Amino acid sequence: MSQSDASAAEHEDLAVEIERLGVRLAAARESIGRVIFGQSQVIDLNLTTLLSGGHALLIGVPGLGKTRLVETMGTVLGLEDSRIQFTPDLMPADILGSEVLEESESGRRSFRFVQGPVFCQVLLADEINRASPRTQSALLQAMQEHRVSVAGQYHPLPKPFHVLATQNPLELEGTYPLPEAQLDRFLMEIDVGYPEESAEREIMLATTGVSDAKAEAIFTSDELINAQRLVRSIPVGERIVDAVLRIVRAGRPETSDIPDVINHVSWGPGPRASQALMLACRARALIDGRLAPSVDDVLALANPVLRHRMALNFAARAEGVTIDTVIDRLCEPLR
Repeated sequence: MSQSDASAAEHEDLAVEIERLGVRLAAARESIGRVIFGQSQVIDLNLTTLLSGGHALLIGVPGLGKTRLVETMGTVLGLEDSRIQFTPDLMPADILGSEVLEESESGRRSFRFVQGPVFCQVLLADEINRASPRTQSALLQAMQEHRVSVAGQYHPLPKPFHVLATQNPLELEGTYPLPEAQLDRFLMEIDVGYPEESAEREIMLATTGVSDAKAEAIFTSDELINAQRLVRSIPVGERIVDAVLRIVRAGRPETSDIPDVINHVSWGPGPRASQALMLACRARALIDGRLAPSVDDVLALANPVLRHRMALNFAARAEGVTIDTVIDRLCEPLR
């Protein structure tokens, strides 16, 4: 077989795998939609995040179904889940675990590590910004390295490992802003808004009756890992690479030629932003059953991938400028 024939066969196999996975993803979306009403875009962004192997931060006022969405995602994707309710008195050991002193029958004493709730495949960090910054930072190593260190010993986390955190708007009482280093570890920041009237009607009727809809498992954890590998094998054209780099680099005041960025942005996205945007574009194309991402994917994902990786200065806040407005300016040359 010639090299060109081998390449054609490889592309054909990839197309078949993408088509098969697309059918499974459609079933997963349908299963989630039976429980979560009127949030199709939020569901797709969460699926995109998990297919990319990343973590998601869901922001919205209480009562919008953020916790229910995360629990449903874990069920549908066949992941072992754990939940932590973040509170001001929560300590790092309550998340990671701790060493306890045990005494054997012979009288010998030794320490044994007791795993915390972080040892799971999908961790629901509920109301993450209600805990102190010290406790929030306990997740930094877990989110980046997929392992934790306690008393000088490393403990690997299960695979896959994802953090799906919910956050209340900072203007609500009893909240702490997340450190910039931790925000950067979330692949996306997903805004969860109020549902449309028709969706709210469905929610009201479906959740106040005798029976409640349940989601069913569509994937297993091993199948999700294979899907994540498939995402990374999707080819990306040079035009998409240039588009991702242009948007990310234009968001930095030091390298930007856009007045809104130079005048209003305090600090811009780092290299992790371009990695996240590239993976997310591949995953979005896979969800739609396409063989390669397009510029439309870059434009659709720029806001959720970049908005938590940029900060406005005081002048911008005084003038009423928002991060989403600045990101829209970054995207204008690609439209």
